[in-house]
Order: sequence, then structure tokens, then C-alpha cells
Amino acid sequence: MSTDTTTSAAGAPADRPDAQPGGHHDAQLPHRPEARPSHRSGLPLPSRPLGATGESISVLGLGAWAIGGGGWSFCWGPQDDEASLATMRHAVEFGITWIDTAGVYGCGHSEEVVGRFLAGLPVADRPLVFTKGGLSWDVADPMATPVRDSSPAVIRTQCEDSLRRLGVERIDLYQFHWPDESGVPVEESWGEMARLVEEGKVRWAGVSNYGVDLLDRCETVRHVDTVQPHLSLIERDAAADLLPWAREHRTGVICYSPMESGQLTDTFSRERREALAGDDWRRRVPPFADAALAKNLALRDALRPVAERHGSTTAAVAVAWVLAWDGVSGAIVGARSPGQIDGWIDAATLQLTDEELDEIAAAVRAGGAGSGPERPA
Repeated sequence: MSTDTTTSAAGAPADRPDAQPGGHHDAQLPHRPEARPSHRSGLPLPSRPLGATGESISVLGLGAWAIGGGGWSFCWGPQDDEASLATMRHAVEFGITWIDTAGVYGCGHSEEVVGRFLAGLPVADRPLVFTKGGLSWDVADPMATPVRDSSPAVIRTQCEDSLRRLGVERIDLYQFHWPDESGVPVEESWGEMARLVEEGKVRWAGVSNYGVDLLDRCETVRHVDTVQPHLSLIERDAAADLLPWAREHRTGVICYSPMESGQLTDTFSRERREALAGDDWRRRVPPFADAALAKNLALRDALRPVAERHGSTTAAVAVAWVLAWDGVSGAIVGARSPGQIDGWIDAATLQLTDEELDEIAAAVRAGGAGSGPERPA
């Protein structure tokens, strides 16, 4: 999946030289909105290159997982569409240049709401849109766990469905959401992704939640423009192998859940967990069980002195830590209201010192939360 929201809490891209633009699709490419100043720092949002694509993106992107609303297997509970539209407007006003969504979020509803937002903007002001396919849901039973199927026919159908829901002629970045479990070799699936790029339906091709072995196999068919790993102060394993692989292959990296689905935000608590909607996926997963939650909240509390020194929030510090890793192009940060964006937007310009990175690493070791490398080099 891929979104953090700050209720109490909550993909990657590029222009390959060998990509075929496809007819008049070039006229559809949005220009990035001009960066606006952060409400606290007064500085514009910085951008970074997205791998070898020739494109740069804002270091923060808006995650649209929770925007899918309630009533499906990995939802965040009910969500008001008008609040979602206001949140996306707020993000673009701040200079965020991309939104990450997926077909499975809300069983298509997140893409529909993003499509409504795009339709209300002049083409020149539209953010880039990244989405994902390869998870199939049961319309008759949306609470059933989606099937991980990246077979060529499924990927093509889901891509076309996403184009329709988003109301665009080409998807800026299309990603495989999770590794396939249907038995189809990844080379066949990735070959179909390459054809979607050649046909002009997709601009850049990426993957999410893939390990290095699968990435190597994809590279034999077509370059992987972007990877989308889970990377946070708690889930750090991607920093050990995936980030070095991406640097070596000039692949963009966009990290999801940098706030660990809300646990590293300032206000999350056991009480907040108990108040989550009945269908919120976080109620039933081990990272939110008592033992793990206690460690994670202790690590969050260790971020408070750092946040206070910067006049910011623990959420912003957590996201800034992810951005401190060499090779990271951007972080996907979720929000369900404009105010939640205000809680983490400072991460774009918050520079952690070497001493603060050491302080955070010491807190990671002391508390034993999560796994993986403790500190950006």
C-alpha cells in the first residue's frame, strides 16, 4: 500500500529516453505548479530528480490511500469527498507536484476523487498523478483481501480502468502494487508494462514493494523508472539493499508510510487506536498491537526534543529522516484534511544535523523499535 495520514496519523516516476510519448499525449503533460512557501519556514518546497527520467518532483507527495474512504479491506474508515478535494487543493497550493493513488484504494474511489480534482484544474496547474495496479478486489465482497495478480491481461485492464477513472489520456507513473502471486513470471508482466509505455498509455513505469531479485529480473526487460518502498524510522530495511540498488541503476525512489501510518505523529496514542473506525485496517495488524505500539510511541516521543528545536512536529521530523537518505527522491505523505498537511509540510525544508541523526539513532537502538539501518550515512 502507500499512504500515511495524520488523523492521528495515514509510488515513483520519470521520463525515459526510450519512452514513446504516443501521439498527442505530450499536450496532456502537466506543468508543475510553482512552488509555494512553507507556512512556517517561508522557503519554497525543494525538488529532487526522479531517477534517470529527466523530471524533478517536490520532495513531498500527497498520498491518497485514505481518500478511498471506508468499506473495503484496507481502508482508513469513512472519508468525506469534499474534504479530500480541499486537501488536494491545499497540497497543490503549497507546491506539492504529485499525488500517489492506486486502483485498489476504495475499490476505485480514490482514483475517481483524484480525477474530479484534476478536472477542476487548468492542465498547466495539474499535479503529476502516480497510480498502481495488480491488486484485484471482489466487488461483491470489498472486505475480502485483494488478490495480487500482475498478469498481463489484468495489468492492461486495470491500467485502462485507471485512465478512465482519472479522466486522463496517459498516466504519469504506473506501478505494480505488490509482487505477483498468480504464478506469472515477472518478465511477462513487466513486458506488458513496457508495451503500455510504448503505446502512450503510461509515461513512466515503476514498482512498489519489490525486492532486489525481482528488480534485477525487471531490468532485463525494461528499465525500472521508479521503486516505491516502505521506509520509516520503524521500517528501515529498504535502506540496506533497495536504496543502494536504486542509486546504482539511476532509479527514482518514492517512499511510503514515512510516519508509519500515524504512529510517529504528535497525537497518536493507544486511545486514538481504540477510537479508530471499525473497518480501519490498523485495528487488526501487528504493528498496532500493544507491544509494538508501545515501542513505536516511545520512539515518537524521543523525536519531540528534535521537533521542538526546529519549532516543528514529530511528524515532520519523521518524514525529514526519510528524506535524509541518499537516493530518496521523495516521500509519500497522506492527509485527510488541509490541517493534516500543515502538520508535516515543514519536512520539506527541515534539515536534521549530524548530531540529531545520532540522537535519533540512539533512540532507535535504546527502544528496539523496528529493524534495519539506524541512520542515514
